[in-house]
Amino acid sequence: MTSMKFVTLAARIERFPIAGSFTISRGAKTEAVTVVAEVSHDRLTGHGECVPYPRYGETPEATLGAIQAMQQAVAGGLTRQALQAAMPPGAARNALDCALIDLEAKSAGLRAWNLLGRPEPGERTTAYTISLGTPEAMAAATAKAAHRPLLKIKLGGDGDPERIAAVRKAAPKSELIVDANEAWTEANLQHNLAACAAAGVTLVEQPLPSGKDEALARIKRPLAVCADESVHDRSSLAPLRDRYDAVNIKLDKTGGLTEALAMADAAQALGFEIMIGCMVATSLSMAPAMLVTPQARFVDLDGPLLLARDRDHGLRYDGSLVYPPDASLWG
Repeated sequence: MTSMKFVTLAARIERFPIAGSFTISRGAKTEAVTVVAEVSHDRLTGHGECVPYPRYGETPEATLGAIQAMQQAVAGGLTRQALQAAMPPGAARNALDCALIDLEAKSAGLRAWNLLGRPEPGERTTAYTISLGTPEAMAAATAKAAHRPLLKIKLGGDGDPERIAAVRKAAPKSELIVDANEAWTEANLQHNLAACAAAGVTLVEQPLPSGKDEALARIKRPLAVCADESVHDRSSLAPLRDRYDAVNIKLDKTGGLTEALAMADAAQALGFEIMIGCMVATSLSMAPAMLVTPQARFVDLDGPLLLARDRDHGLRYDGSLVYPPDASLWG
């Protein structure tokens, strides 16, 4: 873009109902609350969406305020590169970073991957999430999704061996990954990992609380373990090398696609496998994350599949296949 001056910035909170409810170890919710940033210049508008995460002290209102506080900087020519130092990693920076990339791509007449010098993403198989519940309820939900090749199972601590056994019985042919969302303890860690290994689980995500995961370095892990809440951006990677085999990159944690792509490169250099993950959100959140999929072993971009409705021009999903965004949506 030849000039970023006279760019205007608008932001708003949006709400999308979830189909049923979405339950993890920290609770349940029935709607996805997102914050959208829009940057406009010369009759073009770039869009970005984020999901504030209470786990990190974020709220929709505070996130909206943080974006709106950047109006003067954006109007004065704030670039995507300068944004990385102007705002901390998190949801607010993610929405603004993705909006700036979208605007820059539109102004240059390029797709975002060409603009950023990254491989063009193709269709990928995404995980489909089974919410936390009783073994019987999870088995029933799994049976309805057993045709999907990759399932992500939310676990919650006590009773997890019974849950994963019930899920495996209901989906004997699906690849399974599980997400404990920090709900396990040192006392049940090895027992739960063994139960997952016995069920043929490929990957366990964030079994122990962030900051209290030292035990992962002291045990022989029977299957791959992935960091989620323990990893945010590039600066958090190196200390995790003895504890985790993979890292879950989420744009709401990294603070946008710019850092997510840099983090993916750094993670690969350190020997980590990569999962590209998401919050429950619309296709506008998933679209930038598709640019990380060429480097990812696991793709977990099923947010729109969990909603009662997606936004217009949403990503194309064919079963569990997700396709790159059309320019009418993003990038």
